[in-house]
Amino acid sequence: MKIRKAIMADAAKIAYVHVESWKSTYKGIIPDAYIQKQTYERRTNLWNDNLRNQTVFIAEDHAGNIVGFAVGGQERTNDYPGYQGELYAIYLLKNYQGIGIGRRLFRSVTQQLRRDGFRSMLVLVLADNNARYFYETMGAKRIDAKEIMIAEKKLTEYVYGWHQL
Repeated sequence: MKIRKAIMADAAKIAYVHVESWKSTYKGIIPDAYIQKQTYERRTNLWNDNLRNQTVFIAEDHAGNIVGFAVGGQERTNDYPGYQGELYAIYLLKNYQGIGIGRRLFRSVTQQLRRDGFRSMLVLVLADNNARYFYETMGAKRIDAKEIMIAEKKLTEYVYGWHQL
């Protein structure tokens, strides 16, 4: 498995991972109709924009297929004093979860955040998403819980933080 920085030509493949991982990760959490609206085309446009402005890391299998990605940057809400950076997303195709790729992507993002001058980080994750256990394993502490609306469904989102990267 290879971890590298994404390039513009990766946008469509990242979009594929994004859409497919949403289908497996959020089934039964987010309404199906909302998940089905997540199209490869829309996500490709999103990733074309993201890749212009953010450092994105991808995981490639031995055949060069993108099987996961991670991205982070400056904390976006300003609601959590003392937390400078944010892990925006880690997504992996279902068949590649639980074998250490997420850890490698996580480390790539945290190393980049440190290079960018950030010394702390947070991540927001739906309470019903089992990925929250991954963040706890990686040393995160839950610092908040808040209600959000997705597709007219009220959900709880946990905020996890790392005081030191």
